[in-house]
Amino acid sequence: MATTTLSTEPLELAARLLELAEAAGADQADALAVSSTNASTTVRKQQVEKVSESTARSVGLRVIINGRQATVSTSDVSDAALAETVETALELARVSEPDPYAGLADPGEQARNTPQLALFDEGIPEVDGEHRLGQALACEEAALGADTRIVNSGGATFSTNFSSFALVDTNGFSGAYADTSASMWVEVMAQEEDGQLRNAGWSTSERSLHRLDQPEDVGREAAARALRQLGASKASTCEVPVVWEPRMAAGLAGIVAGAASGEALYRRATFLADRQQTELAAPLLTIVDDATLGNRLGSRPFDGEGVVTRRNPLVERGVFQGFLFDSYNARRLDAASTGSAWRSVGGLPQIGSGNLSIEAGETSPEEIIAEVDDGLYLTTLMGFGINYTTGDFSRGAAGIWIRNGELAEPVQEINVSGNLLEMFQRIDAVGNDAQWFGATSAPTLRMSRMTVSGV
Repeated sequence: MATTTLSTEPLELAARLLELAEAAGADQADALAVSSTNASTTVRKQQVEKVSESTARSVGLRVIINGRQATVSTSDVSDAALAETVETALELARVSEPDPYAGLADPGEQARNTPQLALFDEGIPEVDGEHRLGQALACEEAALGADTRIVNSGGATFSTNFSSFALVDTNGFSGAYADTSASMWVEVMAQEEDGQLRNAGWSTSERSLHRLDQPEDVGREAAARALRQLGASKASTCEVPVVWEPRMAAGLAGIVAGAASGEALYRRATFLADRQQTELAAPLLTIVDDATLGNRLGSRPFDGEGVVTRRNPLVERGVFQGFLFDSYNARRLDAASTGSAWRSVGGLPQIGSGNLSIEAGETSPEEIIAEVDDGLYLTTLMGFGINYTTGDFSRGAAGIWIRNGELAEPVQEINVSGNLLEMFQRIDAVGNDAQWFGATSAPTLRMSRMTVSGV
């Protein structure tokens, strides 16, 4: 595999497509090109189950004519295919409904240089099948060997990816960057005395190989999570403190980012409407969206419209700071883009977050648990019981009951519920143990009261 960090081909392809669109009469247009190489190896019970390697290349075009827009994409980059793509895009645009907010990003907001964010690990394109196999085997072996009660495996996978992204438009914007990622995942089953199985998994994912957790650590963590479910029972309905482990807390950051979408604001489909610069949560809570962090999975030098990315505080010391915007929704609400547009090759820009971080506090997770006489340590959430308009929250859950400040017996088949506005106000402890889970970082959190019910 080649080690070139950034191929010029995607940028050249996007420029060719844009030139054709301009020549064909598009008022405005942007073109993007993406190339990626993915490879993964999966083992199960220490035997190879699946090996895959693939390389993909595609281009996309958006054209705007008199406020009418359309997008088209293709994986055929021949001259004839590119010409046909332009013709199709123009035909679709001419029959679409005019939209007064359709358009490219404001040129003054677009990036004019590409900051170095350490998104590319030169070692990842050099990873071969033997290395992927060795990592997957070591991960699963550690999980299976952790305890005799670990009796089965759902498999372990080690994957790598490297890709290039290029975007050009009729504003004169032209930019490209390359990135890499690697990940490892394993799932195992622990057996109850009655033969019932409890499954759990664990994973690690990063931009660079050296940041990945060791395969043995990933395997042992998956095993520990399966084992601690053994003997689980239901809990009686009650209102108690709930301690969110870091992985569960990371999901709260995603909920806030989703509710802070400018599109949701426009539709009035968010519980954050009309709450900008008002107190949303306890002062202990700070959540930041930042796509400029070095070597992180949610980082990029510019967004899907070429707008320079930046740090966007969402909640600062409990106060809701504001919404995330792409250019389209910013125009609809007389706002400015926050560099938050994500783009697929064949679609229009959509609002999304970069790296989400719940800032760590000063209290150790052990202290947070020790202060709870009777409550829940939340380790699993299931289902999609979130109403973003009202903030109502109700999801299936599992975890470990806390008794007299210590983790006691596992609980399952329960439900945790509340209203997000009240839940955020009830955060009374934030841990010093922030951890990264993909593109989100979070520490242990405690809410002073939530409803826990058996189901």
